[in-house]
Amino acid sequence: MAPTKNRLPPTGKRKTSTRNFWMAEYKKYLSKDLIQNLIFNPHYVAPICYILFIMEAFLNVFIIERVKYTEIDWIAYMQEVEGFLNGTLDYQELEGDTGPLVYPAGFVYIYSLFYYMTSHGKNIHLAQYIFLVLYLAQTFLVQRIFRKTLKVPPYALVLATLTSYRIHSIFVLRLFNDPIAVLLFYISLNLLISDKWILGSIFYSLAVSVKMNILLYAPCLLIAYLTNLSYTGTFLNLCICGIIQVVLGLPFMYHNLFSYIKGSFDLGRVFEHKWTVNYRFLHRDVFENRIFHLSLLALHIGILLLFVPYFKKYLSSYAKLNEVTMQLKLQIEAENQKKKAESEKLSKSQKQFLYSFEKQLKNSSIEPTAQVHNDNKSKIEDNMSKIVQLFVLPFFVTNLIGIACARSLHYQFYSWYFHSLLYLVFCTGYSKPFSFLLLGLIEYCWNVYPSTHFSSILLHVCHFTLLFGLYRIMSR
Repeated sequence: MAPTKNRLPPTGKRKTSTRNFWMAEYKKYLSKDLIQNLIFNPHYVAPICYILFIMEAFLNVFIIERVKYTEIDWIAYMQEVEGFLNGTLDYQELEGDTGPLVYPAGFVYIYSLFYYMTSHGKNIHLAQYIFLVLYLAQTFLVQRIFRKTLKVPPYALVLATLTSYRIHSIFVLRLFNDPIAVLLFYISLNLLISDKWILGSIFYSLAVSVKMNILLYAPCLLIAYLTNLSYTGTFLNLCICGIIQVVLGLPFMYHNLFSYIKGSFDLGRVFEHKWTVNYRFLHRDVFENRIFHLSLLALHIGILLLFVPYFKKYLSSYAKLNEVTMQLKLQIEAENQKKKAESEKLSKSQKQFLYSFEKQLKNSSIEPTAQVHNDNKSKIEDNMSKIVQLFVLPFFVTNLIGIACARSLHYQFYSWYFHSLLYLVFCTGYSKPFSFLLLGLIEYCWNVYPSTHFSSILLHVCHFTLLFGLYRIMSR
């Protein structure tokens, strides 16, 4: 008897089967519910973050290649570190075209590295691509916070990412040191929410060593230490922060202590009125008046004291809930290990029976099981995200208070809080249209050059409207 040949189905049936397969896949991945979730549901922010990350890479390359670079401080930075590399350790003798060196030692070491990487600062095109890498690193770190907090919906992240001209300019067209300090802070914050306190403290101190605006976060960091760590742990982390500053600045302090402290941490520094973004409406004499500066300091301290009880409440709640979560994780891991050990004791025939039985259960009720699994996963994500929100919000608010009360804001200072603004407006309780209006007005204020009386006043109105909304929510 001749062997039976394998017969292929008729061509028409094959085409119908293929078409049905692709229609099923289409309905699965491009369903109306899925598209709505990808636009509005914070639980679906992760895939949007990955897409935006790739888009940001291409967008910044386009900016570097198509938009003219503007020289502001890069040459001055190179002149300042060149003096250090030539053996000068007295801070008052390190200067560039824009004046004396006014940043701590970490800045000197980082820009000395850039000096060698860019042919003594002459290869600006390469420097721009270095800052592109820094921009992408910060984008990844900020997006990780958004993925953990699940506070910001995907569409809002898309709008905020693609509509800011100024922030891209600060990174790849200006090469300021502000983004480096902020990048190091975001590394620190990501480490802190991962319970890596010592590493977080190290990177926080490194951020301060690049530019002292990172000290604006210090009050919240201290409360975080006290509420999440023991007194010994708090003291240890404070010592780490201090020791790093001493070690980095030691060569300069050994040569001239007073010169280094005054140059790198000059709290009384007078800013130039012509560059101010937030106080254009003031006369120059008032802007430079010491009484005005002290009044702003008093306002800064007063607002901080107003928020401190709520910072403490949020961070204390985070500490308690985080500890419970860690205990639950340990229990789950212990149960999994127990099940694994019990499974290893089963005979081969018993394992095969269990596998077959589980497979039948899955096949008989795959949809309900998957739905229950997704619902449970969503609930767990919600709980975890709310815990992380308790930690992140006080840090962002503390920084905003400092910026709102700053003696002067220059255009590159926008990088100090740009990436936190979207998160903050979604924590105010304001309506979505009003929140986006706030973001748009702030972006407008930072893009008016030179600043005007109207743009400066409007920026203050936006800042304090934002603070009012946050206070209203946090004090409930």
